[in-house]
Amino acid sequence: MKTKEEYKESLRGLRANVYKFGELIEDVTTHPATRRTVEGHGRIYEASLDREYAEMMTTTSHLTGERISRYLSILRKPEDMFANSRMKRFVFNLTGTCTGGRCVGWTGLNSMWAVTYDIDEKHGTDYHTRLMDWLRRAQSEDIAVCGALTDPKGDRTLPPSKQADPDMYLRVVERRDDGIIVRGAKVMIAGAAAANEIFVLPGSRYGAEDADYAISFVVPRDAEGLTIVEARHPSDLRDLEKGFDVPSNAGGITQGYLFFEDVFIPRERVFMCGECDFTLPAVMNFIMPYRSAIGACVAGQGDVMVGAAMLVGRANGLADKVFRDKVVNMCINNEVTFGLGIAAAAMGRQHSSGSWICDPLLANVNKVLVAKLPCDTRNIAQDICGGIGETGCMPSWRDFQSEEYGELVRKYLKAASDAETRVRGARLVEWLTVGAGIPGCHHGGGSPDGAKLVIWANAGIDEKVAMARRLAGIEMKGEDRGGKREGTTTRRRA
Repeated sequence: MKTKEEYKESLRGLRANVYKFGELIEDVTTHPATRRTVEGHGRIYEASLDREYAEMMTTTSHLTGERISRYLSILRKPEDMFANSRMKRFVFNLTGTCTGGRCVGWTGLNSMWAVTYDIDEKHGTDYHTRLMDWLRRAQSEDIAVCGALTDPKGDRTLPPSKQADPDMYLRVVERRDDGIIVRGAKVMIAGAAAANEIFVLPGSRYGAEDADYAISFVVPRDAEGLTIVEARHPSDLRDLEKGFDVPSNAGGITQGYLFFEDVFIPRERVFMCGECDFTLPAVMNFIMPYRSAIGACVAGQGDVMVGAAMLVGRANGLADKVFRDKVVNMCINNEVTFGLGIAAAAMGRQHSSGSWICDPLLANVNKVLVAKLPCDTRNIAQDICGGIGETGCMPSWRDFQSEEYGELVRKYLKAASDAETRVRGARLVEWLTVGAGIPGCHHGGGSPDGAKLVIWANAGIDEKVAMARRLAGIEMKGEDRGGKREGTTTRRRA
């Protein structure tokens, strides 16, 4: 397994193809726009080799029997998902934010572990063997793998093949004996700058007319023809500055737009090519473990919010009892999403490939709550911290250090604690609630409305109606038309 420095060195060895602010980033490990996200991912490598955390961060490969990063393992039982959640919560505690350059790729390979097995069973292909061979190598090299699902989509009312520009969804443009050529884009991809390779999945369910878009593969981050442009995020110009206006150097998530301009994918790295009937399972197998574990992600960041809010409250001179009830509500929010993710794992089932599939109903209920409860947690953190955290209404670090007037800044920012303690804590609250700590931590893993569609499909509504009818003594009469049923009342005899 790699050390943190070996991981960073592996990124330095990649072709420079990441851009931000109109310039090429020659070294993602040192450039201020990307170094924090690399550092956050690097701390995963560091923790994996720390005896205190190794059991949480690593596991035994079922392919080789060797000790490997948990991020490159197959989830095969509920305990693996429990470990997934515990680890993600810890990593958020460790870095303060998302490390999507590992977890999304991990979820993607688990999705395709089951899907390739099913495709091979139906079509006699060898996708599962290809994936197994790639995974053995990935484990032995301990690489960081990000995941890419989201397509630009273009006109949302049209399927991929009906778009005015056919590149609005990533597609195959040429099939060869030794591989495929792909063109298009994947957008808003977390942690791409910190990854060695990118695991690509179909972004939606496709019909037969969209078979060219039904693709899954893995590609080196620096593949020829692949260009990555980093997206903006709140306060990202602060990344270019010195001082504590960016409160943490422990991590910082970024998202990239990935542009594929006729990129060659070798045959052994292709795990789906045209099997459109398996695109929906690919997406569903992805979102179930992802939406289960994301409850742990937001709980982990919520833990940091609790600590930051308490820190500033105390720095302001307030006794804990003043905001105890508010902090308890923050803790409740954290444990609800964490616990529901654990429940989704416990109520899951094992796929015939050996992978563990989380319960779709509970996983998607968790996704809906993840889009709500952390907002409440953020609001409470701001309320406890006050205006300097809610709006970041403080002079900059440069003003704080000014020889001309810095003494005045420090004097009037002082409270029960010294000024720097108060300001650093307030900047952390700002970063977590309205700043650069947010991306990937709110709507990561899809929208709550999409999750509600899955909830509707799995909630057993008709069974519940039948239950109510039975208890109310109403007999069934007539056909079900659009959810409306005619009925008669059963007259009970004495």
